[in-house]
Amino acid sequence: MIGLWACTVQARRPVERGRRKGPIKVASREGFEAMSRVPSLSSPFLLGFDEIERALDRVTKGADGYPPYNIERIARENNVPERLRITLAVAGFTRDQLDVTVEESQLVIRGRQQEDKARQYLHRGIAARQFQRTFVLADGMDVLSADLKNGLLSIDLARPEPERIVKTISITDHD
Repeated sequence: MIGLWACTVQARRPVERGRRKGPIKVASREGFEAMSRVPSLSSPFLLGFDEIERALDRVTKGADGYPPYNIERIARENNVPERLRITLAVAGFTRDQLDVTVEESQLVIRGRQQEDKARQYLHRGIAARQFQRTFVLADGMDVLSADLKNGLLSIDLARPEPERIVKTISITDHD
């Protein structure tokens, strides 16, 4: 057995004058010094997905929530294939203060605002802020366009049509 968390729970005792008597629960670990992260793609049927797991780790680290964004699926229309649209709320940024690039299969959006030294603020509730938001792109994803309108930056991505490939592997006979 790899290790088990054992947890014993005692019945709640009545609260007297704001104090509890005795512990409510006691937890202990058997066989572990520290918790270890179990890889999410650790199934023996998922071979060669190490790069995907590293990409998932990169995405989950460092996401501070700014700027907020939406991701929506846009259905196929006429001859235009199905697309994904990422919309970021970038109020206060101009087109010149925003950069949209693709770097090593990652869509990177950067915003840079400069402090206006000539202004004298009596109260400053809106700070000049910089950000970088990164999205990991699947192989074959194409960035079609980026549009800034009413403080919303919309980026359209083409979703590739998956090819179904069946390859027959010959079996050699060794007698």
